[in-house]
Amino acid sequence: RRVEYFSRAIAEKLGLSPAHAEEIGYSSMMHDVGKLHVPDAILRKPGPLTREEWVEMARHPTNGYNILRDKPFYETAREIAQNHHEKWDGTGYPRGLKAEQIPLAARIFAVADVWDALVSDRPYRKGLDPKEVKEKIKADAGSHFDPRVVDVFLKLD
Repeated sequence: RRVEYFSRAIAEKLGLSPAHAEEIGYSSMMHDVGKLHVPDAILRKPGPLTREEWVEMARHPTNGYNILRDKPFYETAREIAQNHHEKWDGTGYPRGLKAEQIPLAARIFAVADVWDALVSDRPYRKGLDPKEVKEKIKADAGSHFDPRVVDVFLKLD
C-alpha cells in the first residue's frame, strides 16, 4: 500500500489525470508478481545472494510481464512489472532501456519502490533514516532515476 500511495502521489504531482494516477497506484501493487516464480529460500535469504540466486531473482520482471501479458486490463501493471528495474542511464535490467524508453509508470514506480525499500526493515537490515534516503534518491537522479520524477517526489509532503 505504501508504494501505491507514493506512485499515485507522484503521478498526480506530475500532472497526470486523476484516473491515470489512480491506475498507476493500483498497478504498482503488482510490481513483484513475478516473484511468485522465485523460490522462498531466495526471497527470504538473510544474506547476500549467490550469482545463481541473483540470476534467478533477476528473472522476476520478465516473469511478472508474462503473468500479466494476456490481460488487457493490466497494461500499466505489465509496464511496471517488466520495467521497474530499468535505470535512467540504461544500466538496469532486464532490457537495458534508457531514459524515456522506460514507460513513465515504471519511472514513477522506481522512485516509490526504492523509497519504500530503503526506509523499511528487511530481513538483512534495518530501515534507513528517511532524510538519508531522500538524499540518496536525489543523488541518483539522472543515473538511476528520471530527474523530473525525483524532483516531484522530493516536493511531496
